[in-house]
Amino acid sequence: MNGTIFSPITGRGGAVSVLRLSGPGALEITAALAGGLPAPRHASLRPLRWQGRVLDHALVTSFPGPHSFTGEDSTEFSLHGGRAVFAAVSEALVALGGRPAEPGEFSRRAFLNGRMDLVAAEAMADLIAAETEAQRAQAIEGADALQKTCESWRESLRQTMAQQEALIDFPDEDLPPDVEAGLVQRIAGIQREMQAILEAAPAAARLREGLEFVILGAPNAGKSTLLNALAGEEVAIVSDIPGTTRDAVGVRVDLGGVPVHLTDTAGLRETEDFVEAEGVRRAQARAARADLIIAVAAPGEDFPAVPEGIAVLFVRTKADLAGEGVSAQTGQGMAELRAGLAAAAARLTDTKGAATLARPRQIACVRDTAAALERALAERAPECRGEELRAAAYALARLTGVIGVEEILDAVFSGFCIGK
Repeated sequence: MNGTIFSPITGRGGAVSVLRLSGPGALEITAALAGGLPAPRHASLRPLRWQGRVLDHALVTSFPGPHSFTGEDSTEFSLHGGRAVFAAVSEALVALGGRPAEPGEFSRRAFLNGRMDLVAAEAMADLIAAETEAQRAQAIEGADALQKTCESWRESLRQTMAQQEALIDFPDEDLPPDVEAGLVQRIAGIQREMQAILEAAPAAARLREGLEFVILGAPNAGKSTLLNALAGEEVAIVSDIPGTTRDAVGVRVDLGGVPVHLTDTAGLRETEDFVEAEGVRRAQARAARADLIIAVAAPGEDFPAVPEGIAVLFVRTKADLAGEGVSAQTGQGMAELRAGLAAAAARLTDTKGAATLARPRQIACVRDTAAALERALAERAPECRGEELRAAAYALARLTGVIGVEEILDAVFSGFCIGK
């Protein structure tokens, strides 16, 4: 990736659209378009002129490198938000030597120029994608905690490797007798910390991706009505005719800050109807991979059988007819049900205060580091233990991108939006 790139860094459709330009020619291109450069980091209203015509009146700000988002010379244009304005300015930028940025290219340049590490880059992408308060908090607080934890691990590993090298280089010298015991204790301590964070990783990943709660029950048990009430909108068709719902119908909801995909399913029963039978099969398959099953039953009916090993919340519906349970018609018990679902979502995404590993790449790096430390603990020969410690350090460095990152950069940054 090279050259001078540009892209909008705000959404389209507003009154103002901010366009960023970054690269070796950013300042020169901006000066040609704006008739000069404002003082660094000071916004100045300038007419943008190209080929004898004024394209827009924009606020222009310059950020000479390395004090910019990318670490390169950069400028930003606050343009009027019309599509024609952006098209005209883009045409001029291309003619002056710029090119549209690829997804994630600004952030990739920031990483390559030392402005952020991979953990920070991934946290920024998660923050942009955050739908709920809990996701926002995880993207910021979890990443900050992970970076501090990684720094602590790195320093502990550095000291451990130095002690191990002393044991290798001076085996016959008068080293204190407790050096090796302390070294082994330090390795075991780091390994235990990593295992604790790995155990919390599934909860962090569920929060990042969102949970799936599946409503399961017999036909006419009130599943679709309950879905609509929880969603606050008419998502599923409600009918007294059994078998109306024949496929999974879902909606994304926010339960206590946790994103949850709430899914209604076909009523569970034996049927000769091929389409309905397929709907029942899909309902059972969906339930088998759910994070939580909301098992519903009307008054006097049995609750459905549910797969083992999955959290279940039993809900008696149609309380307006029987007096017990919840009623989506009258609202009876609905506040308590929402609170119960929010509490379940919180439990399923609770990382217990650990630094969060929310992405498969992060989990793999820490798992590889912990495995190397476990092998180091099993080694008796100082040289072999030292080799495993070097493997652990290398795996940990992959997490933040200090070394060995070329093969993973595309995977990290290709999922970014244009403008980042």
